[in-house]
Amino acid sequence: MCARGPSRAAVVPQIADCDPRVSGRTSALVEEATIETVRFDRDLGDAAALFAALLLRSESAASSQIENLTVGARRLAFAQLGDRSSVYAALVASNISAMSAAIDLAENLCSENILAMHRGLLESSEPQLAGRYRAEAVWIGGNSPHSAMFVPPHEDRVGPGIADLVRFMQRDDIPALTQTAISHAQFETIHPFPDGNGRTGRALVGSMLRNKGVTEKVTIPVSSGLLTDTAAYFDALGAYREGGIEPIVDMSAKSTLRAAGNGRKLAADIRNVREQVLAGFLRPPGEGLKQATELIFREPAMTAQLLMHATGQSSSTAYRNIERIEQAGALKAAGHVNGQRAWIAPKVIAALDDFAARACRRVRG
Repeated sequence: MCARGPSRAAVVPQIADCDPRVSGRTSALVEEATIETVRFDRDLGDAAALFAALLLRSESAASSQIENLTVGARRLAFAQLGDRSSVYAALVASNISAMSAAIDLAENLCSENILAMHRGLLESSEPQLAGRYRAEAVWIGGNSPHSAMFVPPHEDRVGPGIADLVRFMQRDDIPALTQTAISHAQFETIHPFPDGNGRTGRALVGSMLRNKGVTEKVTIPVSSGLLTDTAAYFDALGAYREGGIEPIVDMSAKSTLRAAGNGRKLAADIRNVREQVLAGFLRPPGEGLKQATELIFREPAMTAQLLMHATGQSSSTAYRNIERIEQAGALKAAGHVNGQRAWIAPKVIAALDDFAARACRRVRG
């Protein structure tokens, strides 16, 4: 694009009533990915509550890593406790809030809930921007709109564009994964916020999969699948801006399949850790100790205050249960956070880091 003269913002076509069609090969891939996602959600069974928080955390971290916000599981766990020593960890922790809001609000796909997701993402780091559609021009790539790779639509078109997108998302006559992929790409093309569009757009994917009934209990970490080939992901978004829907639908289906495989490995690792923890107790744990033990799989860094708040246990009971879990080898003292003693679950942290490492391995072919 020439660096002189006025920049031209995109005019995004309306999609509310479109008839999206993809090849038979991609349709088959979408069906396969849908079936695998349903199985992944179902196969966790009674343990879904145990894995839901870890999968949400993993999806949030992977989505942030796509934006070059890379944080280890330990730092992220401490940020969840309120530690703000790592700016990146605090930002990823905010993404967990956005993802959580996306799932909580999945029943109603609407503009107000998209704003709520964005508010959860930025209210701590950029409160002046949080939960508000942009009122100025933005661009992708380059130092100005004139040299940019892409200039999203004028700010006056954001509201109507989101309204059209919501109408498309609310339809029930399109395969869910196809609809979700197109919705995500349309959202990124509109680019409705000054910042946080990518992370909010990927949170919207989880919300839509829950809304369409593809998932019921957990969040499938689709971003971990995208992370294996971010170049292809960005190319697919670029192709969509040029009018091609096939690449983003194909990429989304493949990423979902990869995410399911990685998620299954994480679930297996966590089950093994849980069995080791329970086997480490000298006598069968009572109900209070069971509650404390289950919490380390949702919150791999904890304080006694967190345990008290989560379970209703007294201070003395909480400290006693932490001591027993520590003696079993499942918790390790890890200094202080905001003046409170803190512990980490090293094997849970290791399983989460292993998940992230697998997501970063680029696919071949």
